[in-house]
Parts: sequence; structure tokens; C-alpha cells
Amino acid sequence: VQLQASGGGLVQAGGSLRLSCAASGRTFSNNAVGWFRQAPGKEREFIACINWSGGSTYYADSVKGRFTINRDRAKNTVSLQMNSLKPEDTAVYYCAAARSAYANTKGDEYNYWGQGTQVTVSS
Repeated sequence: VQLQASGGGLVQAGGSLRLSCAASGRTFSNNAVGWFRQAPGKEREFIACINWSGGSTYYADSVKGRFTINRDRAKNTVSLQMNSLKPEDTAVYYCAAARSAYANTKGDEYNYWGQGTQVTVSS
């Protein structure tokens, strides 16, 4: 499966962005999907994940209450709504599909990765 992340951009602190992850090649409706980010000079960081049905979600403490992950199984897409953005949210954001249907916070459990979309939050 090929994943395409989109929706990144430049936004002021306190603003919002909505990232989208679309799958092609085959459906990922039976896979958990996660969002990760990597800032320059830092390790990749887990942000959010959602299980196959959309019924279970997990968030990193740093984004809890500000970011929301959802999926549309019919459209084969997963979104990440990001509100109250902070300069420290600046990073390249990646979506990934897991081997399993069950949500997992570990990047090693994801074997399909999109190309990333840049999010820049100015102060």
C-alpha cells in the first residue's frame, strides 16, 4: 500500500491545520494507522494512532486535547486535526499503516510509511 500525507503548511501559533493520509494500491481499512513526526535534529516521535475500526485512539501527551485522529474507512483516509498549534509542533509529519489492526504507539510496528508533510508553526 502507498500512503500520501498532505495538508501541511505554515501557520501561526494558536492556529489549526488538518492533515490527511490517503492510501492507494490497496485498502488500509483493516490496519491501524498512526501519525508520527520528526523535527530537525530530533528522533521520530509518536503523535496519534487509531485502530482498524476507528473505535480506539491513542495520543502522545504532548498533543492530547489539541489533536484528533479520525478515519473514513469508506474513503480509505485518515485525518489528523491539529488545533492550538505551538511552535514546538513544527516538524515533518508522517502517516503510517501498521501490520496489525490494533493501534500501537511503536513505530517499529508500522511497515507502510508516507512521504511526510511539513508543518511549520510560527511564534
